[in-house]
Amino acid sequence: MGQALYRKYRSKSLDEIVGQPHITQTLANALKQNRISHAYLFSGPRGVGKTSLARILAYSVNNLPYDDSGSNMDIIEIDAASNRRIDEIRDLREKVHIAPAAAKYKVYIIDEVHMLTKEAFNALLKTLEEPPAHIIFILATTEVHKLPETIISRTQRFSFKSVVKSDIVNHLRFISKQEKLNINEAALEMLAEHGDGSMRDSIGLLDQVSNKSGAINIEDVEIMLGIPSDEAINSLLKLMLNGGTFKSLISILGGLYDHGFQSSLIAKRLLTKLRASLLEDNADKDKILGIMGSLIDVTASPEPDRYLEIILLRNLPVTDHKSNNFDNTVNITTSEVKSSDFTIEASKNNKKLNTPIASIKHTEELAKPDVKINLIKSKKLLNSTVWPEVLIILKQRHNTLYSVVRMAQPDFTVPGTLKLSFAFAFHQKRLNDDANRQKLSDIIKEITGQTIIIEGLHDNNAVSPELAKELVNSTKMDNLNLTAVSNIFGESELLES
Repeated sequence: MGQALYRKYRSKSLDEIVGQPHITQTLANALKQNRISHAYLFSGPRGVGKTSLARILAYSVNNLPYDDSGSNMDIIEIDAASNRRIDEIRDLREKVHIAPAAAKYKVYIIDEVHMLTKEAFNALLKTLEEPPAHIIFILATTEVHKLPETIISRTQRFSFKSVVKSDIVNHLRFISKQEKLNINEAALEMLAEHGDGSMRDSIGLLDQVSNKSGAINIEDVEIMLGIPSDEAINSLLKLMLNGGTFKSLISILGGLYDHGFQSSLIAKRLLTKLRASLLEDNADKDKILGIMGSLIDVTASPEPDRYLEIILLRNLPVTDHKSNNFDNTVNITTSEVKSSDFTIEASKNNKKLNTPIASIKHTEELAKPDVKINLIKSKKLLNSTVWPEVLIILKQRHNTLYSVVRMAQPDFTVPGTLKLSFAFAFHQKRLNDDANRQKLSDIIKEITGQTIIIEGLHDNNAVSPELAKELVNSTKMDNLNLTAVSNIFGESELLES
């Protein structure tokens, strides 16, 4: 059985530890000066070298050659995740008084120490307060905030950081040469990116992709990781930044879904690309940041596929209105758009979607950040005519909150109360945050002179008048696609093209 690469290339000396020079240099100096502490605490993310460095330090303080077999009787490793009870720590307390068998120090390495129970921590604390001269403790944890301050204060703490991408790529390149792997630079970059700062995870991914015979390229890594190709993501990105049609966007997105790619991974890849595009001189930074802010919420959505679709459709600069129709269409005439509602009539199965929509002013006004509002200081009733003024000011002052509120269907029927219905529960949760409701309430009071009670409701069938108006405008009231509308409003699934 072959040895896993992360074990085969585990660091065996201080100078082999990658990405933690602030720690390795300090410990090297301490060893030279023979300034050894009785207890160390290594904290930081997973896979960045905490346990490896603990083993290296254990051998170094004893002036012993590194042995990866773990057979030294004076270097004891304890996994606190499976030995977390007070009985194990009591057993440790009894044995610490026994002198080392051969080495100068007996070293206890306690991994994932935050998993110990409260009683076990108390027992360990007594040992840390008065340790025998021949004992050294090295505690390692990924969640240092779970440790009692009394434990932390009795150790020398070293905070590990995520390994930077360039260091990971360099180390993966070194391992690839040692293993005689024919892998290109783009593939190494992709492995490092998806290692999320963990050297161990990145090496594990390299090990996985190394099973492929022949040359390894970025396409092989994408297939192994189950992530969308650069080509598909770049196509989506081009549409979002340069403009396109609903049909093109939904076709690409539908193809990704058909191949089993999750919306969370698609959103993550788009975020990475958009972040890189911010560095371009001609980048529309406000627009890019707005899209990025929305994409972060995709994973938290109860319906991530549809939410991602809404984000992309909402931010798509439409370049050809007439091409945004499909085989099954709905016809909307201007006579059907009334002051308080409009009716979407579908030719298929004579299905009708009767949805009350509050009238709204032209949405282009909302896109102008410098538009000036003439506030009417006299008291007036909050209704569908005043609501667009509220949205405009909300966008100017609190753009993030505006992106949430604009998705709501407002109800003004109860005097003194504004009911906002959302198709997605997490939008409702955001609105119901006290600070957010206060911001909206302040703006309404500024416009109407009234203090309004605001209620956020969850309704799967809620329709945002903002989004509905944009869809109607984008098709110039002609040949609006039922598939796109129903997919956004939650009434049906996308038809295959």
